[in-house]
Amino acid sequence: MSSIPDHPERNVIRVQLGQNVVLKGMTAEQSAELESHLVIVDGQKGDFLLQQGVHEMEQYFILEGILKRVVTNEQGKEMILRFADERDMETSYAAWRLGTPTPYSTVCVTKVRVAKLPLPEWVAFLERHRALKESFEYSVMRLMSEIMAHTITLHLLDAPGRVKRFQRKHPELFDRIPKKELASYLNLSAETLSRLKQRGKI
Repeated sequence: MSSIPDHPERNVIRVQLGQNVVLKGMTAEQSAELESHLVIVDGQKGDFLLQQGVHEMEQYFILEGILKRVVTNEQGKEMILRFADERDMETSYAAWRLGTPTPYSTVCVTKVRVAKLPLPEWVAFLERHRALKESFEYSVMRLMSEIMAHTITLHLLDAPGRVKRFQRKHPELFDRIPKKELASYLNLSAETLSRLKQRGKI
């Protein structure tokens, strides 16, 4: 981990943070204030940034790579709730507000670089900047709505329909996510996903 001022790629990182969906409207003063709380973390494929069931939560801004939100039951069966890539974020804000442990894990799908800070520090920052708080909370609600829509889709659409919907909604991710991961998210076998692609149904 490294602070931004001490990072050899700090100038690139500052540009990347300025392009984040949540942070892109910040003033220079707000950016400088937030930067003092952030650390840069590099993760490898399969690394856990956040474990399901913990109370110590963090806010993540994705600079490079792809993360997934995963929920696991007591038998170890996993369900992928969403993917997020550059310019997006991952958070446990709702769980933190409710005082509950994290209901899911945050895992690296690819090699990843994030800027992170403890969630209490992020919330305190938001309280000082109300317009940013409103924008952030809207983003959280949008993410929750998208996850609900995806869960419904798994029940209402057939296999080709699920794949086509993902391709339409997330064209930037379609060819970047490993086939096994994408198949799991769509509740398909990797073989079925490959077969659909070979038949030209997507």
